[in-house]
Amino acid sequence: MEIRFSERRVPPEWALWERRLLDTMGTLAREFTRRYTRPDGTLVWREQWLGMDGSDDAYESFFNFPLFAALGGDMELDTLARAEWEAITSQFTAYGQVYREYDAYYDWMHHGESSLLLYYFGLTQPHNLRFRSRSVRFAQMYNGEDPDAPNYDSERRLIRSPITGSKGPRFENSAEDWSTHREVLANYPPPFSDIPGVPHGERADWNDDAIFTEILRLLNLRQMRGDVPLNLTATSLMTNAFLYTGEAKYRDWVTGYLQVWLDRADANGGILPDNVGLNGTIGENMGGKWYGGYYGWCWPHGFMSLIEPAVIAASNALLLTGDTSQLELPRQLLDTVFEQGKWIDGAYCIPHRHAEEGWYDYRPLFSGIHADVPAAADYPVHLWNLSQSEADLERVERWRGGAVWNVLKAGRGKGDNIHTGNWYAYLRGDNSNYPVEILRVNYEEVCRRCERMNSDDTDPETWDIHHWQDLNPVVCEGLVQLMLGAPQTIYHGGLLHCRLRYFDPVRRQTGVPPDVAVLVSAVDEEGLVVEFVNLHPLDERVVVIQAGAFGEHCFDTVTYTEAGETRSIPINDKHLKLRLKTRSPHPRPLSQFWARSD
Repeated sequence: MEIRFSERRVPPEWALWERRLLDTMGTLAREFTRRYTRPDGTLVWREQWLGMDGSDDAYESFFNFPLFAALGGDMELDTLARAEWEAITSQFTAYGQVYREYDAYYDWMHHGESSLLLYYFGLTQPHNLRFRSRSVRFAQMYNGEDPDAPNYDSERRLIRSPITGSKGPRFENSAEDWSTHREVLANYPPPFSDIPGVPHGERADWNDDAIFTEILRLLNLRQMRGDVPLNLTATSLMTNAFLYTGEAKYRDWVTGYLQVWLDRADANGGILPDNVGLNGTIGENMGGKWYGGYYGWCWPHGFMSLIEPAVIAASNALLLTGDTSQLELPRQLLDTVFEQGKWIDGAYCIPHRHAEEGWYDYRPLFSGIHADVPAAADYPVHLWNLSQSEADLERVERWRGGAVWNVLKAGRGKGDNIHTGNWYAYLRGDNSNYPVEILRVNYEEVCRRCERMNSDDTDPETWDIHHWQDLNPVVCEGLVQLMLGAPQTIYHGGLLHCRLRYFDPVRRQTGVPPDVAVLVSAVDEEGLVVEFVNLHPLDERVVVIQAGAFGEHCFDTVTYTEAGETRSIPINDKHLKLRLKTRSPHPRPLSQFWARSD
């Protein structure tokens, strides 16, 4: 089906900002790559690096290059990103962290971050055999098919350790493994309340060798043998393999693994436990306690480390089945912590941690009617985006608590995702100027990073593992929200879940054509409203719209306005072609101007 448009309008401001970002960031990304990589693509950095941390940050430094290309940016960034994947893999293999092209061992917080680059490749070149093969091979490390990486117990349906990878589960960590973490983790609450030499309620100094030795002993004794909710993030790796192959075994693994964690929550009174032993028993290595596991209710982040993998896994299961009941686990978890909340100093606060003394670490959902959006509010917005159900809408509004969510922050969070609530508020009718504001804020952040890059005269030997990702000048948050009508991907390993994708049939590539800008201004259970603008003054542009990031949806009916007339037509297809003409005035032939009058 093809729809033709020829109406002329003055381009709206949001369209100019959107094209400015799409047309500018490719050049800046190439300069970033030239500045921070060697001719062979490896990162300009030190010759040796110890510990198990670092490779994820290297991949993260280019994570959104293919996403940018998939939106309609410079396709060379996808080529650059693939070359960087190869070079970083080689570089960190030499460091000893990568083995068989995958992290030898790490947790799924960090596997998830590094895998975003791998997942986004599927958006730009879904038929690329090299990355298809890799995606399948990596998934087999987690479904029991790879004997050299026995991470998964298929009988008990559990991942055997929080630390896993291409060498299999790591049941015992060494001091060297944690060498790069010690200084950072000294700023977090301790993982246990009974660490020798650490008074109850005080922070543990990981930099003290005696205390660190005790922490490491307890970590290996209590946390390294068995499953944790963080491992739910592995469902993205399996879903990625399904998207390449269509093989049912990957879909079944995702839905089965999600269900087993839902069963564990049900067995624990509806509360998601954070540790399961190798026998499948909750609290098996924690003296029967359902809390205290690795990246669990106590340490290091609390609630975030449970809700994120729950949302990620549920999103993947919904994608693969079309069944919104797959969202039950994160819904249940959100409701649990909300019900445990209480009013403190005029603000409703929810607990982010649980230990022997019960729920604690209460943080406000909002601190006033014009408050910034707290990060915890992102998760109910993600669920609403997926289901569009009235129940999930009510859940968001309950978390919103009357806040307007109209304050945009300068800067950029990990994964470009600090304005999810602001985007939701825009769709609900607040702040009509949000499209211009978010694109302007994103552009300012791009400029800030370029200024930092231009003045960076520091010694690579002194750089930490976040140096490059902190300077990456590609910012996709506003583009994803406005063009795709969806929140930005959950950074710790989520996939892109949206209702629209675009393709350029003339250049035969993903993304919108040159000069085209797109704005999704409304989303609800009935559909969405989207506006297309062709900014070229003379040439027409053709764009193909796809229903869903992976073609998982279908267009039922399209209602559109052309030349002041509104029409509705049935589509019943996952693709729709738009021809965006320009209706320029037709001048007289030049010969008429040159003709002489005697």
